[in-house]
Amino acid sequence: MQKLIPWFFLKSVPGIGNHLFKRLLDRFGSPEKVISAPFEELAAVQGISNKIIAAIRNTRVPDHIVPEIKLTFQKGFGIITFSDAAYPALLREIPDPPPYLYVYGKLPESKPGMAIVGSRNASSYGRSAAEKLGRDLSLFGINIVSGMARGIDTAAHYGALTAGNPTTAVLGSGLGCIYPPENKDLFHKISQNGAVISEFPVNAGPEAYNFPLRNRIICGMSLGTVVVEAAKKSGSLITARLAAEQGREVFAVPGSIHSFKSAGTHQLLKDGAKLVAHARDVLEEFPYMPYFQNACDQTDSKPNDEVENVGLPALSDREQEVIKSLGPYPVHIDELSRKLNFKPGQISGILLKLELMGMVSQAPGKYFFINEDQCGKTINHS
Repeated sequence: MQKLIPWFFLKSVPGIGNHLFKRLLDRFGSPEKVISAPFEELAAVQGISNKIIAAIRNTRVPDHIVPEIKLTFQKGFGIITFSDAAYPALLREIPDPPPYLYVYGKLPESKPGMAIVGSRNASSYGRSAAEKLGRDLSLFGINIVSGMARGIDTAAHYGALTAGNPTTAVLGSGLGCIYPPENKDLFHKISQNGAVISEFPVNAGPEAYNFPLRNRIICGMSLGTVVVEAAKKSGSLITARLAAEQGREVFAVPGSIHSFKSAGTHQLLKDGAKLVAHARDVLEEFPYMPYFQNACDQTDSKPNDEVENVGLPALSDREQEVIKSLGPYPVHIDELSRKLNFKPGQISGILLKLELMGMVSQAPGKYFFINEDQCGKTINHS
């Protein structure tokens, strides 16, 4: 618990929002180092004022912080910080990531995320489309990310769960305030195969201003956002806009021209979103994903450490280690660094060299995968 207190303290300082918190982390590396930094060094950070610096240097921990952390653990939830290995890699890349997340369950590791969002008051067509996309995309190793709201979100989560695959729900309330209340069963099911997460205190209610903040996490964790059904003023369009601002892909499922519930998705299509009728329409935007491979083949595949090298060019021992740790499925650079115990600078240099040699390719979000044709790497499925 002690290691969490500096994170909560720094977040509680008036004037330190998510943008400034990230800039401070980028500059100093940890909340502890921010708190102990000299005045001159703090003053050099963009967006900080003398008043904020004075509050940081006060170092008196607000009374609510320790009880909040204790309550979180008492309720069976966890907390992960920006520096933890379990923190979603893609979420780290947005300008205003939450410094820490409350977690119920376990976030899927090494699975690229795809957001599926849409109307709460969904039609049967919309719910069916969301469930099918959630199921089909999850079968290809994608973590379905949504908001556990009524309608489209719920259908997308159930699609992944019925396929036996994990999913991630991002709440606009605290984990101790399940919203909507009728999704209590879904809340617990997701925690058993995936995770429910929130940036809000455990007992925080579903306030209206929480949901745009929640939406930036949904799309921030994801390679792209699929809007299944949305009216002209749907909150899902905010998620789509945020995804575009974050440099992520935006997709939309067409609906009936007679339905006001699809007016928003049709506008997205006019604005350049990619039309989605099948999971393949999404996967085609990410050619590094082996989406033509049957899902059962994926589950039968051997782990990467059982991969056999054939005819590799002369490489250093460390370069060989990196090659052996990669496969046809994208792996994030942070995961490689942790797995191989390489420093960030070392792993970046090796990956750059292998990429220039044509042996490795990079996907959006600093994910890397092997070019089997170039390095003669084969996977033994026997």
